[in-house]
Amino acid sequence: MKNWYHSWRAAIRIARRDAWRFKGRSFLVLAMLALPIVGVSAADLTQRSSELSPAQQLDRDLGKADAVINDPGLGGAPLMQNPKGDNYQPAKEYDDSEPWPEGKTDITAALPAGAKYLVDTTGMAKLKTAHGLRNTSVRELKAADPMAEGIMVLDRGRFPRKPGEVAASNAFLESSGLYVGSKLTARGLDTTYRIVGAYELPDDLKEAQVNALPGALLAPLDKALAAAELPGTDASDSYLATVPGGAGFTWNMVTETNTKGVTVTSRAVTLNPPPDSDVALYQKEGWSSHGDNSSGNATELAILSTVVGLVMLEICLLAGPAFAVGARRSRRQLGLVGANGGDRHHIRAIVLSGGLVIGVVAAVVGTALGLGLTFALRPVLEGVLGQRFGSFDVRPLELLGIALLAVVTGLLAAIVPAVTASRQTVVASLTGRRGIRKANRVLPIVGLTAVVLGAGIALYGSAVSDQAIIVGGGSALAELGVVALTPTLVGLFGRIGRWLPLSPRLALRDAVRNRGRTAPAVAAVLAAVAGTVAVATYSASSDAQSEARYEPRLPHGAVAILSPESAVDVPSMRDDTQKLLPTDVRADVDRVVVGKKNCSAYGGGDDCGRYEIVRPKAYECPLWEYDASGEDPAAKYSKAERRELAKDWRCLQNDYGIGSEGGEILIGDDRLLKVLKIDDPGAREALANGRAVSFVKQNIVPDGADKGAGKGGTTTAATTAANSVAAPKDGANGTIGVRLISAEDVDEADAAGMKGEEPPGTVKSIPAHQVADGQNAYGVTMIVPPKAAEKAGFTTVPLGSFFSTERQPSDAQEQRLNGELAKTGSDSTLTIEKGFTPENSGTLLALAVFAGLVTIGAAGIATGLAQADAEPDLKTLAAVGAPTSVRRALSGFQCGVVAAMGVVLGSASGILPAIGLRFTERRAEEAMYAQALDEGWGGGQEVAAPFVPVVIPWETLGMLLVVVPLGAALLAALVTRSRGALARRAVI
Repeated sequence: MKNWYHSWRAAIRIARRDAWRFKGRSFLVLAMLALPIVGVSAADLTQRSSELSPAQQLDRDLGKADAVINDPGLGGAPLMQNPKGDNYQPAKEYDDSEPWPEGKTDITAALPAGAKYLVDTTGMAKLKTAHGLRNTSVRELKAADPMAEGIMVLDRGRFPRKPGEVAASNAFLESSGLYVGSKLTARGLDTTYRIVGAYELPDDLKEAQVNALPGALLAPLDKALAAAELPGTDASDSYLATVPGGAGFTWNMVTETNTKGVTVTSRAVTLNPPPDSDVALYQKEGWSSHGDNSSGNATELAILSTVVGLVMLEICLLAGPAFAVGARRSRRQLGLVGANGGDRHHIRAIVLSGGLVIGVVAAVVGTALGLGLTFALRPVLEGVLGQRFGSFDVRPLELLGIALLAVVTGLLAAIVPAVTASRQTVVASLTGRRGIRKANRVLPIVGLTAVVLGAGIALYGSAVSDQAIIVGGGSALAELGVVALTPTLVGLFGRIGRWLPLSPRLALRDAVRNRGRTAPAVAAVLAAVAGTVAVATYSASSDAQSEARYEPRLPHGAVAILSPESAVDVPSMRDDTQKLLPTDVRADVDRVVVGKKNCSAYGGGDDCGRYEIVRPKAYECPLWEYDASGEDPAAKYSKAERRELAKDWRCLQNDYGIGSEGGEILIGDDRLLKVLKIDDPGAREALANGRAVSFVKQNIVPDGADKGAGKGGTTTAATTAANSVAAPKDGANGTIGVRLISAEDVDEADAAGMKGEEPPGTVKSIPAHQVADGQNAYGVTMIVPPKAAEKAGFTTVPLGSFFSTERQPSDAQEQRLNGELAKTGSDSTLTIEKGFTPENSGTLLALAVFAGLVTIGAAGIATGLAQADAEPDLKTLAAVGAPTSVRRALSGFQCGVVAAMGVVLGSASGILPAIGLRFTERRAEEAMYAQALDEGWGGGQEVAAPFVPVVIPWETLGMLLVVVPLGAALLAALVTRSRGALARRAVI
């Protein structure tokens, strides 16, 4: 034991001295080992510090209150909730015959006796800023009250004390150009407010928010907006409450409060939840307190382990040659150790100690830098994450495990050089002679077995299983097998040397004869390039698939600016678009509203109804047609019938595009046809004559057809599936029915629709023209000319405009327009059709650069070792009259040979996993396609067979196969000296 301790102690001292003597090499290895530790330790510390404990999260949500009570909108119906209050359902079971409870609840009536509370109201308002208007969250809460402490953190100034004062978040002040002391007004309200303080929301630093006293801003603004028939603030209330006693808001209080129809998030219950048996919600079928994430966690762990293992392998392959360089340069010292009685395990200990010393230093330096950078950059990290850390949470065991990775990686990287150095004889080490080592016969067999087994697993995963992790695991195993085969493959490359000129032939011969240093560098390049090629192939294939599936929202170069929520800003939006973009034809469109003019196109809101196109009964898709039973209509048909009906014209949906943003009816003229590039003289004539234009055949009843077709008689699933109704002819004229449903009848209409009954409402009949098939309307269902809309009695409001352009708008023009639109504070939608844009082009370039850097680094390390070994050969060449440029040429070719071999092998290895993953996706999509046909899930679309191509990224491969090896060779030649240094005679 004593001898073992002293021998390792001496070995570590020698390794420490060598590391200090060769600072450049030591720093290189130290950087390779420490950089991953810096990143991982900083990420771990950041992640743990940003994770809030339940108590910390409650302080930010509740302040000092015991609970927050919310109205879920069930009209006061009793409910059940989980302990956290984020899941709930009515206590009573409701079937189709009974309407779901809706309506507001008086929260104050649900509070326990003696409770104190603060009203917390949130809404949206368009506030005037230094740049225009900004749609901003307004929170009315008495933030200075001790009960609200912790929800908002005051940065400067103070919280509002009077109705005419507000405070603003730092994010709002930065984006608005205002400051503490500025005046603030809301559009639609004459009252002026003064900003008296700035604060931040610890849980959302990026939230632009304004704080006012309860009732000071939202209520008067809602009143003014309602008078002007503009959309309101959509305000909602919650209540912060404290209860008498020290027990807080107990679970019994929570369940009692639930009977009043409100939900509760309680501090006491969240920190100490009741058993599942006491939670009524968990006794219901389908509810549980625990989600089963074991499979997901196992997959994430497997992926993380694979990534960590491959990173460690890459570092070992890169650092291994560096340790081999050190061992080669120290071979005289190692020979002296052997000459003075040291055996092989002493030699191995010295070389391994080099990995241990640098690994320990890298672990300490990397961990310290990770901690220091995280601490120093804490404000920056919090800004990026958008929330304050709960605390600086340092977990020693996790950091120790991360640091041990550097130590283990250093030792693993030094194993092969240590074994190689220990096999050198004392005489060979002292004289500098290079011994001849026989090739390992076991390693190729192991590598070939791993390649075959990994390829088989990947093939099974892509052809049989649906688990992508199997493909990834098999591919990783196959890649490791190729790494093990690298020495043998390097030997095979040597056979092409006979056809090469002198310098490349010498470089290739040297690489083959010294596989111990060549193979790790080639394997390092192989691993990096294989990963790059795999990701690049998958990305290029995904881009090709996305391009094939891409559906334009407008004709190429066309522009649409729409505001479905509010019509107030539409005129200025139209003018700004026409002024800032190179527009040609402008087509203004309006939308239909039922009720007040401030009703949204998406429906909902007080005093807001809706409209719907009345589709003839005979034209209804049988797969969607509900009856009084309320059962799924598709269940009545067999798989074969559903497959047939999915292709029926009645079950085909409208084209995809921006045209449906404002509803099914657009009020416009023939200029819209020009912008959408719809070439139909009949459509233009129809609009000029006051007839609507229809793009959906299921909506129009041709002139002379029976408008009541399909309403009577008895049909069966078989007859419906077999006998399809003839579609209206292209260019047919007819009528389209539009049902106007008032706000009072909306609920009744919903119930009638679920039962397959006729909903209430007034039906307007509009003369229409059916556009021929083959015209892409980009989502537009029908265009009604203004005169026809007025004649039908429609209430219309401005929606926006469509524009054709003289040329494609530039990014700068689009940014300027977005800036002008932002000043209005409107929720507008700007669409500029640019065609398909690949998402991964930048990724492919970044991957190629990364692989190139790794290749040059690994080849450079191998070249440095080769130069140390090849010095006698260079001197021999110089002695026989070779020019001095041979040294540069040989160095360049040595580097280029290593890079070329690694790139070729890596490119071949990287394509396998990408193809396997694509085949797995193809099988999954084919299965979904078959299921969609069987179930009639075409969704009304002409379901196309899945297109999952495999595309080889030839540009990336070309860069890797040609540019990277040439660049590595040229760089090595440039940095190599033409003349070698004088060497001293070796003395034995």
